[in-house]
Amino acid sequence: MGVRTAEGFEPWYTEEFPRLVTTLRIATGDGGLAEEAAAEAFARAYDKWSRVRKMASPNGWVYVVALNEVRGALRRRRLEHSQAARLRLGHAPPPPDPDDDLWRAVRNLPERMRLAIGLRYVADLPEAEIARVMGIARGTVAATLHSARRQLSHDLAPRLLKETS
Repeated sequence: MGVRTAEGFEPWYTEEFPRLVTTLRIATGDGGLAEEAAAEAFARAYDKWSRVRKMASPNGWVYVVALNEVRGALRRRRLEHSQAARLRLGHAPPPPDPDDDLWRAVRNLPERMRLAIGLRYVADLPEAEIARVMGIARGTVAATLHSARRQLSHDLAPRLLKETS
């Protein structure tokens, strides 16, 4: 394994790091975020120093990387805030409990069928997504759902016949 040569990195870092932090602090109004983004950008510059130092503008490169870090952090914060707000607001009330006989029949299905039924009819996922979630082929999902519906129809038929009589 070769030795990393960082010739010229330290003086560049010493001169540019404070400027980058100040620029990001002005742009974001957040000193902590500015320092984190600058540190990450310079860490990446150090890892790629043999290429970065040969660029026409290493400063421009490190600023782009730092700004991308800031954007990513702000995007994550917005997502975290929206998730927290959603949790504070609470969830919509759950739908009314479905027919007890139906859920009893679903609970009696084999595990794969129960999962497929839940993903299709409760989570409302399309077959392709169910296949991805379950790690099976789409055709297997279709066959599993078909078998589950057939089994449910068989299990619930006596009750349905009694209700219509």
